[in-house]
Amino acid sequence: MSDAEKLKAEILRLTADYSKLVHQANRPADDPAARAFVPGQTPIPYAGRVFTEDEVTAAVGATLDFWLTLGPEGEAFEKELAALLGVKHSLLVNSGSSANLVALSALTTHKLPAHKRLQPGDEVITVAAGFPTTVAPILQCGAIPVFIDNDPATGNARVDQLAQAFAAGKTKVVMMAHTLGNPFDLGAVLEFCREHDLWLIEDNCDALGCTYSMPIARAKTLGFTENSPGLPSDGTHVTRYTGTWGDLSTQSFYPPHHLTMGEGGAVNIVNRPPLKTYAESFRDWGRDCWCASGKDNTCNKRFGWQLGELPEGYDHKYIYSHLGYNLKPLDPQAAIGRQQLKKLPAFIEARKRNWVYLRAGLDDLAGVFDFSLPTHATGWSSSGFTWDATGCHTDCSWFGFMIRIKPTAPFSHSDLARHLDGEKIGNRMLFGGNLLRQPVFVQLRKDRPDAFRVVGDLPGADELMHTALFLGTYPGLSRAMLDYEIEMIRRFVRDRQT
Repeated sequence: MSDAEKLKAEILRLTADYSKLVHQANRPADDPAARAFVPGQTPIPYAGRVFTEDEVTAAVGATLDFWLTLGPEGEAFEKELAALLGVKHSLLVNSGSSANLVALSALTTHKLPAHKRLQPGDEVITVAAGFPTTVAPILQCGAIPVFIDNDPATGNARVDQLAQAFAAGKTKVVMMAHTLGNPFDLGAVLEFCREHDLWLIEDNCDALGCTYSMPIARAKTLGFTENSPGLPSDGTHVTRYTGTWGDLSTQSFYPPHHLTMGEGGAVNIVNRPPLKTYAESFRDWGRDCWCASGKDNTCNKRFGWQLGELPEGYDHKYIYSHLGYNLKPLDPQAAIGRQQLKKLPAFIEARKRNWVYLRAGLDDLAGVFDFSLPTHATGWSSSGFTWDATGCHTDCSWFGFMIRIKPTAPFSHSDLARHLDGEKIGNRMLFGGNLLRQPVFVQLRKDRPDAFRVVGDLPGADELMHTALFLGTYPGLSRAMLDYEIEMIRRFVRDRQT
């Protein structure tokens, strides 16, 4: 071992010691070295970074190598994420919001057939209540979002409105999120997209690790015959991860999400390899060249192209086929993400356990709360969920535990949120609520009335806006924290009912 290698090893050893000493609050809740919880004193975030010294030493090690821009760690992460999900490619970007922008932008390329290309004035069907960066790229790309309503019980789209939203010759894409780690009705959405030859983009930012199961016969009609890698077969269903059913999907690696790179995200190319080239171009300044950072002449004809009105032989590294962006993350971030991927299975199971524990602990408050259900579920009991007649079911890697305050309750969701905040219990409303009520859309309606289209009056999205909030399910939550949350909610309800 060289002197430099010895010195790096010592730096990383000390880095691990430092992390063990100062990052106890960020360790998984079941880690014996995690910081003890003190009720009423220790804040309980609704979500947060969960890591050990593994991620810290990986980041420091990559920084010492000082490649910095996306490089070997990024390439490895992309391959590992794609292999985990079972998609053709995963492409790293600097945020989940950028992932949505890149995914939709890829469908605007002139390299697609005209009838498949998303052009200004074309329409994209989406859902009214959720996070704004699922919708913003539609407008940023010059298209028209068409909003359908949410089902308050699942938080997801009312798929019965898809036909009303469709406009022949105008609708090109369906783009919506799996709300709070609850898959939307992929069976119905995929059938609609197949019928009308539409693209499907799954915003999977809140749902990494969720699965959707469909009877084999129905799945085959939609072109799916195999489970995602590592998922066992029950002999009657095709079961796949969310983010692997559509044409493209997106991930976020912001700290509250299922794994973190600090900032970061990914675009997953499910089964159409050319989409990787288009997405990568929009991510990387719009260039036509596909060489990775730091590499030249991958195509072996760097000076042999003639594109546009450029002279023949113009350097391919400086030929641009799209109006793109620079949306890459850093290689040290990818090094962190690779360590997080190793922990993902345990993180997913913790999210599921925490959701069930909260649901059981609050079950007798059904007089004031409506509880969420997974898509296709018809009810919950201590023995599990009951399912509808479609034969489809979902297994949720929950991003949050959502409740809705009943109209007859003697308090509002804002009252409960203020109480929880005062008890140092993190909580959130359902992101932007009904996005059409947000100032930006109110102003857009005044400035450009034809900038978007709405199906119906959106009562479900309004209900979520007025009544919903959610608690955390992330793997940093200990049983003591969950017990404290349940106790404080029960005390709040009891005090308001007396």
